[in-house]
Amino acid sequence: MKVEALIFNIIAFFCIAAGVVYGVWAREPIGTTALILSAGLTGMVGMFFWFVSRRIDARPEDRKDAEMADGAGELGFFSPASYWPLGIALSVGLTALGLSFFYYWLIAMGAVAVLLTVGGLLFEYYVGQNATQS
Repeated sequence: MKVEALIFNIIAFFCIAAGVVYGVWAREPIGTTALILSAGLTGMVGMFFWFVSRRIDARPEDRKDAEMADGAGELGFFSPASYWPLGIALSVGLTALGLSFFYYWLIAMGAVAVLLTVGGLLFEYYVGQNATQS
């Protein structure tokens, strides 16, 4: 996690420096605000990674003496095939279409569709034929 924290904090400092230079040079408030807000967001992620890295044991990525085999092993379960991401994309597209024309009924339909498809993705392996037997 230390590597990720370092990357995000470097990006945050770059955004601050670029925001100051851009603000002085261009005297344009929108771009300066965007750069400073980007620095704040990347700084928050970097600080989160830094706090987490202090609380957990060092991963192989964080140790200089780590071997390639130290990072081997199971990383987790990843679904081999699922149609739920397509449904999520379509429902988010429906919601965006409703937002672009500002149709309340389409926004509501899209929001419900997003909630249903995200729930379907989350509980895909807990119901039906894919349910694990206990």
